Amino acid sequence: MDTQTWIYIMVFGTFALYIGIALWARAGTTSEYYVASKGVNPVLNGMATAADWMSAASFISMAGLIAFLGYSGSVYLMGWTGGYVLMALLLAPYLRKFGKFTVPEFIGDRFYSQTARVVAVLCLLVMSLTYVIGQMRGAGIAFSRFLEVDISTGLYIGMGVVFTYAVLGGMKGITYTQIAQYVVLIFAYTVPAVFISLQLTGVVLPQLGLGSTVNGEGVYMLAKLDQILVDIGFTAFTTNGTIDTTNMMLLTMSLMIGTAGLPHVIIRFFTVPKVRDARKSAGWALVFIAILYTTAPAVGAMAAFNLIKTIQPGEVGAAEGNLVLEERPEWMRTWETTGLLAFEDKNDDGRIQYYNEKNPEFAAQAEEFGWAGNEVVKLDNDIMVLANPEIAGLPGWVIALVAAGGLAAALSTAAGLLLAISSAISHDLMKSIMFKDMTDKKELLAGRISMGVAILVAGYLGLNPPGFAAQVVALAFGLAASSLFPVLVMGIFSTRMNKEGAIAGMLAGLGTTLLYIFLYKGWFFFPGTAMLVDSAEGWLFGIQPQSFGTIGALINFAVAFTVSRMTPPPPAHIQQLVEDVRIPRGAVGAVDH
Repeated sequence: MDTQTWIYIMVFGTFALYIGIALWARAGTTSEYYVASKGVNPVLNGMATAADWMSAASFISMAGLIAFLGYSGSVYLMGWTGGYVLMALLLAPYLRKFGKFTVPEFIGDRFYSQTARVVAVLCLLVMSLTYVIGQMRGAGIAFSRFLEVDISTGLYIGMGVVFTYAVLGGMKGITYTQIAQYVVLIFAYTVPAVFISLQLTGVVLPQLGLGSTVNGEGVYMLAKLDQILVDIGFTAFTTNGTIDTTNMMLLTMSLMIGTAGLPHVIIRFFTVPKVRDARKSAGWALVFIAILYTTAPAVGAMAAFNLIKTIQPGEVGAAEGNLVLEERPEWMRTWETTGLLAFEDKNDDGRIQYYNEKNPEFAAQAEEFGWAGNEVVKLDNDIMVLANPEIAGLPGWVIALVAAGGLAAALSTAAGLLLAISSAISHDLMKSIMFKDMTDKKELLAGRISMGVAILVAGYLGLNPPGFAAQVVALAFGLAASSLFPVLVMGIFSTRMNKEGAIAGMLAGLGTTLLYIFLYKGWFFFPGTAMLVDSAEGWLFGIQPQSFGTIGALINFAVAFTVSRMTPPPPAHIQQLVEDVRIPRGAVGAVDH
């Protein structure tokens, strides 16, 4: 059976499974739609949470960034992993004990203010829409390659699939769909990694293979990769050559506290019966997440190794050392049709030269070789994981498995985000503020319509993304870090924080971070509207937009603290409520007003 047939079987087979689950678990009440009736088993909730959290950025883009950035790319690994631990220990059990449907609902009740609730909805919408851009782009890339269509068509197909199962099933359907998607994506990620590790190092576990020697050479994998990269003018894989220490620290912190403030993941802890189950599901989710995250460095390093060895199979600088353009592998031709990979024979020698043309110290060497510039003129980071099995020459069913896994990762997180958006609009805005006498049936309809509109907006922005999937997601995490994380922490741990401080803090943190991002990435991410140069020379105090979330969070904390001290303290019953939330007993089920 050829590869394309395997892909059709895997992709359409898993889609049929997801849509079948959505129909089986179709939500009939608002409780099922928002929190799956609060009856999800902690282990299953851990799997669903892992799938919800491990997005296209984790599955598709993170290893690609590690492959091209090397050590510098590990910032995403550290930030996202650390952030999940922070959320699981610091926030999730307390929010679950509060017993509400949504994050804005918690903020509205804790700060005894509908205005605070509306501001929280605004923060959630801005953050979630930015985040879902990365997911839609990831889905578009996967569909475009594996169904052999252009990226726009791929994205439209992704929108249709998400619309079908997320709009029908709500949280109940999404939960069970995400469990299936977790199984698909974790197999899809680890099986090719095992094959490639065996192929390159003879070690079954990729995590151990990364620290082993290359087959037949007796040289450690990372040392060999370092040498290959240096030979063609790049920084060694194990050296930090692309991000300075300040930005690395700020970006790691931004990703950590941004993760802890993600509303679409937090609401997953509202779906279990008890507070104790929220802690258990957080632990299980960590186990399930660790399987992928400990594999990612090996996937990134081995992908870079295989790619460069494919283009540069012979001696660097030798006349016949590079891949002949007309003899390039089929996987390259396939990716060229998507527009995410392109070559240009600049010196007309019929071969492909891939090197760092921006390295002035390597320029003289390249000229001596007769090279006239980097001939891989387009190489999108986001294709590396999906192309990895093909680069390594693995069987067709493995390539098809990766296709299904990439789509599962993108679609599961997109569904979770869209549910958070629709909940915020239908429950926190329409039902609770604008139309308080709305029936459950109308609220459910409003949730489904708002989710449909959100898919259309996300699809449009996915066609014009402001960066690679992981970089777009980093912007979203910065927005969550600067807006929701501080107010959640202060809401749980500070009896003195009042509504005036919370509202001022959220607006200040979100406003400054959003302004900083738009100045460099364009207003509302529209191409051509950026007002400042997005490079180290143009950044304020050298801080890149992806790292600014930490600064926004500090502004939020500072403004909230100052304003709260200048205004009356919260009522006594609210201060008592904050004390009670932190006591690990007496939890109640998630309830509506």
